[in-house]
Amino acid sequence: MDQDLVFKALSDPSRRTLLDALFQRDGQTLTELQAQLPMTRFGAMKHLNLLEEASLITTRKVGREKFHYLNPVPIQQVYDRWVTKYSRGWTRGLTHLKDQLEGNIMPEKHSHVYSIFIQTTPEKLWRALTDGDMTRQYYFGTRFTSSLKAGAAYDYIQPDGKSMIHGEVLESDPPKKLVTTFKPLWVENAPSVPVSKVTFEIEPRGAACKLTLIHDDLEAGSPLTNGMIEGWAQIFSGLKTLLETGEPMPA
Repeated sequence: MDQDLVFKALSDPSRRTLLDALFQRDGQTLTELQAQLPMTRFGAMKHLNLLEEASLITTRKVGREKFHYLNPVPIQQVYDRWVTKYSRGWTRGLTHLKDQLEGNIMPEKHSHVYSIFIQTTPEKLWRALTDGDMTRQYYFGTRFTSSLKAGAAYDYIQPDGKSMIHGEVLESDPPKKLVTTFKPLWVENAPSVPVSKVTFEIEPRGAACKLTLIHDDLEAGSPLTNGMIEGWAQIFSGLKTLLETGEPMPA
């Protein structure tokens, strides 16, 4: 990630307005986002292109429509670099308090899309996603286990032997695409939490790969959903660090 691009993209109030709009309602078209700004369609497109260049947003085409999604990974990476572990608890708590007092409640969202560029090969990235010895170095200490055949079960096993996440492999096309169901087992009311769907897509881009994650069928605006948004950003940051440096991200 080029942090200069991130800071440059965040420096413009129009681009911050676009990010705020996607925070309020993810997955909007150019026409919907243009309505947030006092400028032409071309002007809004230029701002969106700069945000996408900085990886602050990602896009998906569905038919003729192109949808834009907020991508939290670069923000998480800036946070990991510039905020020390000693202040994380305080800043998270104060931000939560500010949102409660000001009534900033995230509206309904049903899917989240993340993307990140990693200097690696598709084969190495696929292995990092599906090899338990590697997942334990960036996926909260858990080991991924599965035969990866369509219809097979999978689990992320914690050091105590309990499963943190359980699901079924819906589609496996190495080293391009992995689609699974997603059942979080770390929460107290796990049996009542709806099953969601996670898709990993790997695209080679020169000497790097673009990894996109689509998490569909999330419970809108729930604390669990908000926690998973932060969790995915941390996982992607750790995965990138591991593959590009050979070392896991410090806890």
